[in-house]
Amino acid sequence: MGGAGATCCSRRPVRRRWLGGKMAAVSLRLGDLVWGKLGRYPPWPGKIVNPPKDLKKPRGKKCFFVKFFGTEDHAWIKVEQLKPYHAHKEEMIKINKGKRFQQAVDAVEEFLRRAKGKDQDLTIPESSTVKGMMAGPMATFKWQPTASEPVKDADPHFHHFLLSQTEKPAVCYQAITKKLKICEEETGSTSIQAADSTAVNGSITPTDKKIGFLGLGLMGSGIVSNLLKMGHTVTVWNRTAEKCDLFIQEGARLGRTPAEVVSTCDITFACVSDPKAAKDLVLGPSGVLQGIRPGKCYVDMSTVDADTVTELAQVIVSRGGRFLEAPVSGNQQLSNDGMLVILAAGDRGLYEDCSSCFQAMGKTSFFLGEVGNAAKMMLIVNMVQGSFMATIAEGLTLAQVTGQSQQTLLDILNQGQLASIFLDQKCQNILQGNFKPDFYLKYIQKDLRLAIALGDAVNHPTPMAAAANEVYKRAKALDQSDNDMSAVYRAYIH
Repeated sequence: MGGAGATCCSRRPVRRRWLGGKMAAVSLRLGDLVWGKLGRYPPWPGKIVNPPKDLKKPRGKKCFFVKFFGTEDHAWIKVEQLKPYHAHKEEMIKINKGKRFQQAVDAVEEFLRRAKGKDQDLTIPESSTVKGMMAGPMATFKWQPTASEPVKDADPHFHHFLLSQTEKPAVCYQAITKKLKICEEETGSTSIQAADSTAVNGSITPTDKKIGFLGLGLMGSGIVSNLLKMGHTVTVWNRTAEKCDLFIQEGARLGRTPAEVVSTCDITFACVSDPKAAKDLVLGPSGVLQGIRPGKCYVDMSTVDADTVTELAQVIVSRGGRFLEAPVSGNQQLSNDGMLVILAAGDRGLYEDCSSCFQAMGKTSFFLGEVGNAAKMMLIVNMVQGSFMATIAEGLTLAQVTGQSQQTLLDILNQGQLASIFLDQKCQNILQGNFKPDFYLKYIQKDLRLAIALGDAVNHPTPMAAAANEVYKRAKALDQSDNDMSAVYRAYIH
């Protein structure tokens, strides 16, 4: 399956591969199907292809440019980290498990069936600009380094990120560096790093504890799906029972009431919409509290205020239960991809017991100390995000009314220090008029309201959040509550 037009690093076949830690002769060239190994991540099936014309080859590295199957990821891979696909297929399938991995292998086989001996290349985006990649492949970037792996120009993790390789990158080096690094807490908080993103492979060893999950909304659905994919035993309950059907088909068990789920499971997670829903779930009829007995564990992943979570912790512990708050930072897509950021506080031992669950649902998790700290931190994070979204919408509408191109504004922002996947995705929502919810507008307004109250409690001014909150309230009055937060844009055009 050779091809013409090989790049500088693929003009001569390279004769090496892994074999018991030693190199053995093998020829690789443009068009070959391979297993690519990136850093500490497991081998993944891909194809050696031509890179976009303005994509730089890493200095001093003998490598090939690989397009991976089953994802939209690309990477420069060093030749010693490549193996021929067919010769090692059986070996790789034995050592790698998981639904996403199997889907990638299936994609290779489908490619081979379609090729039928013809010379076909996997499609690389025609546009060599990062602008096009940000809206497509780069929006689903999965492999990321841990805090112990600083981003450097010579680091293969960094070269995996196409944005760093173009002559005119849409995102500056500093912005990428900040995105790839895991935040280092100066306060002494600790974190559990996901051993592997669930979006890439299924190598997590699930806990043998029985897991319960209450609440199958935008966030909860993705979380439960990833828990099941990683082999956890999960019992689900949702106020609207029909939402449980899909997960029952995927292997989950059905709980009739929150109390039943808690009484039959070792650790029960909950993710609901607001403080009232969180309290009703615990204190209401057939609620969590009725199922709590000594040793039972309850993890509330809802975004609520510190007073609410403290009250829930007290009643759970009073019955001999163990409590952890663990709100999540992210959206529906990140939940589906298992790439959430989890902020936890409360029972440290329970936090550690949840390790495999947190690895399945998130890219990293932080332990922030006593109950209430995670709630406060989560509200601050969402306050910043919500205020930023309102500012984005304000800028786009101001551009429009002054006769400036909104698309050009986005292009300019994507070339500067504000560039981010969040900025690009939300602007695209607005430009396309697509406000399908990824993070409900009514929930970001709720978080802004709670963050303002948090500031009031400590006599700290939050004028930016207060202004943004008024805009979201206006959007809610225009029936935008159940749209994505980017629908705040409509508050400025009515």
